[in-house]
Amino acid sequence: MNQNPTCVTERPYWPNLLAGLALGAVLLATFVFTGHGLGATGFTTRLSAWIGGLVLPAWTTQNDYLGPFLEDGAVLSSWITWQVLGVFAGGLLSAWLAQRVRWRVEGSTSSGLVGRLLKALAGGVLAGLGARIAAGCTSGVGLSGSAVLGVAGFVFLGTFFVSGLIVSRLTGGGVR
Repeated sequence: MNQNPTCVTERPYWPNLLAGLALGAVLLATFVFTGHGLGATGFTTRLSAWIGGLVLPAWTTQNDYLGPFLEDGAVLSSWITWQVLGVFAGGLLSAWLAQRVRWRVEGSTSSGLVGRLLKALAGGVLAGLGARIAAGCTSGVGLSGSAVLGVAGFVFLGTFFVSGLIVSRLTGGGVR
């Protein structure tokens, strides 16, 4: 057995069709068991409100946006918290089983480490802002909205992909 961890052979990714069917099954199960679709940004907003309640409780409670999240109780009382924690745990388990767990920054060879991290931060902030404005993230509006045949879901997905293609071309194109 090879003792060099950099020479471990990664298992291949799932075929696209199988991965898509699995995602559809997970989405269906989420609707059946929670009464909600998939989503993630509601967790980050709830987490922000909870942290704000610990650090600046009076300000957070009076804030029109974050205050109502404190009325619902602790961050752990929400189904979306457990969903996000489950997605993280499932992704980590899957990566471990496929022997893909490594500390690395994808795309750093084309942009440089700092450049790639700055692009990722900017993209994450803009995506998070857009998700809050749109009242849902890629999974919430795109997947769950499209699954229930919501027009907003289809418009969101089309706009998301076109925007991604444009930004990819403008910034030197994707992960290498």
